[in-house]
Amino acid sequence: MKTVARALPLAFLAAAATPAIAAVDVTPSAGAPVVELSITETVLGAPDTATFSTGVTSKAPTASAALRQNSADMDKVIKQIVALGIKREDIQTSGINLAMDYEYGNDGRQPRFIGYQVSNTVTVKVRQIDKLGSILDSVVSQGANNLSGPSFSIDDDSTAQREARDKAMKRAEAQAMDYARRTGFTGVQLLAVSEAISNASPMGMMDMKRTTMQSVAAAPPIEGGQVGTSVTVNATYQMTR
Repeated sequence: MKTVARALPLAFLAAAATPAIAAVDVTPSAGAPVVELSITETVLGAPDTATFSTGVTSKAPTASAALRQNSADMDKVIKQIVALGIKREDIQTSGINLAMDYEYGNDGRQPRFIGYQVSNTVTVKVRQIDKLGSILDSVVSQGANNLSGPSFSIDDDSTAQREARDKAMKRAEAQAMDYARRTGFTGVQLLAVSEAISNASPMGMMDMKRTTMQSVAAAPPIEGGQVGTSVTVNATYQMTR
């Protein structure tokens, strides 16, 4: 795995998430200077999981008709997702919306009410990225007309977290020692430490609509790239002699 490092000396930054390491309970000595550091290490790795959202938007003159049509169309899409080998626990409804539908003209007249539209969206987790393109093509062929994503992740990034944490702590101590030597001290003592963990893909999510999908004859090409696991260590050291 590739690592990316970032350090902000002499600045104690609040953790972006709930600290995963409790502060060390050490009382500082009177008169000894303290250095506060925030060190971020990022470990990059190939993703093994992708998540995308898909669904159906249906229109009809009445709300009940729109809902019935949408339910029938969405049932076909979900059955197709399951038939592709995706487990039910990896499919989650993320939103159902009913709204009035209006026709808008360019002649300055008031919008005209024409019926209702219902949207149903599910979030799908794919654990075989090499099949993602064909899965997207397949759900569109079964009537999905809303599609967004994918976002990529590593299902179990605990190893990457440990690697990033080890590197961050080593760099924090080395940097604290550098400040100590520059100010006439010979060592440092760790007073407090906390961490924040974040995960991100270097690239943003793709946004695809049905019209885009219909314009190609084959499944869309998918490149997973790399995703990063970042650990930010906030450490407070006291200088010692």
